[in-house]
Amino acid sequence: MRDDWIEHRRGIDRERLGWMKPVGDSFVAVDLLGRDVTEPVDWLTAEQALDDLGIGYLADTYELQLESGTWLRVRLVEVNEHEIRLKKDDFGDMTAPQLYYTVTNPMPPTLRVRS
Repeated sequence: MRDDWIEHRRGIDRERLGWMKPVGDSFVAVDLLGRDVTEPVDWLTAEQALDDLGIGYLADTYELQLESGTWLRVRLVEVNEHEIRLKKDDFGDMTAPQLYYTVTNPMPPTLRVRS
């Protein structure tokens, strides 16, 4: 995240939803994974886009490309401005070994939403 990005938090509970990236006289809404949500729009439209998006996408299943080139099913564990922590999806098996991975934020091409 760059220094000129403006944090946007949800009004009700102050949960961070993303950032507003200044582009000329407009703003691009950016989600917590560093992805552009809008094209350059006015401030209120960018805010509304982040409010509408929420944080539900953080619960989605993702895939991480390993050094071998294979894709591993993962879940997001923690997201901050600098990194994304992932956990191998163990489907809730309490006895499975927990394997964690860390990638940079914004989301790199080696991490994708599972289709």
